[in-house]
This record gives sequence, C-alpha cells and structure tokens, in this order.
Amino acid sequence: MQRLADYLAHILEAIERIDRYTEDMSEVAFLESEMAQDAVIRNFEIIGEASHNIETHYPEFAAAHPELPLAAAYQMRNAVAHGYFKVDLEIVWKTIHRNLPGLYRQVQAVARELPADD
Repeated sequence: MQRLADYLAHILEAIERIDRYTEDMSEVAFLESEMAQDAVIRNFEIIGEASHNIETHYPEFAAAHPELPLAAAYQMRNAVAHGYFKVDLEIVWKTIHRNLPGLYRQVQAVARELPADD
C-alpha cells in the first residue's frame, strides 16, 4: 500500500505545482508562456502516469473509488504527452480551473482513508 500512497501523493503534488505555476496568470498569459505551458504539461503527465499506475497495480482500490477519474487523467496524459505541438492549450487551461480543484479534493479524501502505517 505504500506505493499507492506515493501515487496519490504524486497526484496531489503535481496539482499543487500546476496551481503555483498558474495562480497569478491569466489565460492569455498562459497561452503566451512556453515555460508555464511546459511546466503544466509535465505535471499533467505525472498526474496521468500516477493514475495509470493506480489502475494497473491497485485495481481493487480503483474499483472501490469510481469517483476518481483515473482513466480520464491517463487519457489527458496521453493527449499532452503525444500531442507535441498540437496540444490544445485552451483545453489545458480549462482543465486546470474546472477539473483540478475537484480532483485535488477527491484524492485528498481517499488518501486520508489509507491506513497510516502502510
């Protein structure tokens, strides 16, 4: 279970980083900043990879928590990781503001349910 806790922590940390990178930024500023885009995309990759690892290595946990959009996070990871110069940055921006706050709360809640000694 320690790896599960690590994967959940990776998701939380990546969301926190995305939040820090974009907190004082408008959508226009984000769309003009290659550095912010690259940093955010990298952290979406981390979220997706950790989500995929949870689904792969802890399928019982994933099944017990259908509220976690693990498959969707992995699909987003694939879209940004393999999109190269075709990533829709407006969708990335909307995802940051529409989906990540809820995902953060969901992951925090399930992480608190894990046994402390694992």
